[in-house]
Amino acid sequence: MLSFTFLVYLLTVRAYVWPSPQLEALDGLRFGMASHDDGGLSVFMQPCDTFFFANGTGRSGRANAADWVRTAYHDMATHDMAAGTGGLDASIRFEEEQARVENAGDGFANTLSVLAAAANRYISIADSIAIGAITAIESCAGPQIAFRGGRIDALEPNAPGVPRPEQDLASHIASFARQGFTQTEMIGLVACGHTFGGVQHAPFPDIVPELNDPDNTESVAHFDSTFVRFDNNVATEYIAGTTQNPLVVGLNDTTNSDKRIFWERRFSDSPDFFASTCATLLARMLDTVPSGVQLTEVVTPLPVKPSNLAIILAGDMLNVSVEIRFWNMSADANRLVRVLWDDHTEATHNVTLDFLGVTSSSNGRYNAAWYGMNATLDAAAGIKSMRFAVDNKLEDQDGIGFPVQDGIIFSATSCATSNTSGRFDVAVRRGINPARVYLESISVDNTSRPILSETDVPRPSKPVAEDAAYYIWSLNITDSVGNDYSIGAEVGGIKFSTVDTHALADFPACSA
Repeated sequence: MLSFTFLVYLLTVRAYVWPSPQLEALDGLRFGMASHDDGGLSVFMQPCDTFFFANGTGRSGRANAADWVRTAYHDMATHDMAAGTGGLDASIRFEEEQARVENAGDGFANTLSVLAAAANRYISIADSIAIGAITAIESCAGPQIAFRGGRIDALEPNAPGVPRPEQDLASHIASFARQGFTQTEMIGLVACGHTFGGVQHAPFPDIVPELNDPDNTESVAHFDSTFVRFDNNVATEYIAGTTQNPLVVGLNDTTNSDKRIFWERRFSDSPDFFASTCATLLARMLDTVPSGVQLTEVVTPLPVKPSNLAIILAGDMLNVSVEIRFWNMSADANRLVRVLWDDHTEATHNVTLDFLGVTSSSNGRYNAAWYGMNATLDAAAGIKSMRFAVDNKLEDQDGIGFPVQDGIIFSATSCATSNTSGRFDVAVRRGINPARVYLESISVDNTSRPILSETDVPRPSKPVAEDAAYYIWSLNITDSVGNDYSIGAEVGGIKFSTVDTHALADFPACSA
């Protein structure tokens, strides 16, 4: 029986140590670097006045950044700290919530059309909303925001709870108190949120008139003069008496809610104080979740992170490909990066990695260099773990190494019988006795949440040998959708999944 060292790490190591599928996925989306050619969510903030949903030509006056931050707050604002209900749980995706007066406008639907698509088996829609808000803030000159994952998507709408402009100060204080924030913190959150965006005429005609401005085609009265940049101008302009904030100097004093709330001079006096206060308050806002939801540790980028590891059996060889992200590293033509791997015979091998390029996200805030490997290995010897040497400096996760699972993988003998049917062959290394092997696919339920489906691969009645190292388990499937599948398995009471996915279309036609 082989020792599945990597599985032990998953169960016993609490810090972010590779492999950790959920934290790897959250890291990839949060920092916008899931692969060497992935720009992440920050591409929607390049530049920060980008707005993808404008009608016609000309500048709309709106920006994705403002909508993304507003969506996160409105989703969270249903939280009732005493009852333990509501919070950042993606209930804003339900039409019933979006139809409420407190959620006027199309910004939520626009935002979710982008962010919900980033959800997967490891990232909830609520997590993607939180990451979207962070991406907007950090891409547009804001402070770094601590991010935790693990939010759970609501199954139904939450009770109303977003403060409205026409409400009095006492009502606003009570609303924020229900959410878990003091009056001082309320002032901070409003200022931090209103450094972006403004009030649009269409959903709020009583607050903003039609502006008839070709450079502001959606008639948005902005909160400050730098509505697509995170700064303290929303406070300095208020204190200086020069503000055009429609919730301060609007024609309808009933809806001038910001005028009733603002009074913190330190936000105006110190940009650093404003930024640090916002970093703390916005992180708390994003971490406001229903009781019983356990968030992860703060997600920080690994210095060295293998990504998109794929291993497939081809005859008596293993085709292995992987990308490695080296955090905060620039390009260097003279740099030598090698991968060293140990096989099942206890031998060690090495090869020089190919430079794939440098990527950045959040408008240059985060950077990484990428290297890659495509290698053909002897299947019997296989691969157990990796280490990396950067100009002879060893990167091995403080001696742990980067454990690799080659025990249950796809076989290149998989094939398609038609556009919608075929056979998946799964290679199981000799010496492993899995209790289950199954194919995994992702779909969505009737509330649009990502769900994982499992289809068992039957154990062969007689061993079907592909070569001296592996047996083949096979499953014939019909798939009219063209799903991507990963392999799941249970060995010794522990469940795990492959990283690489395949669709039937990836494989050749089955022989007659």
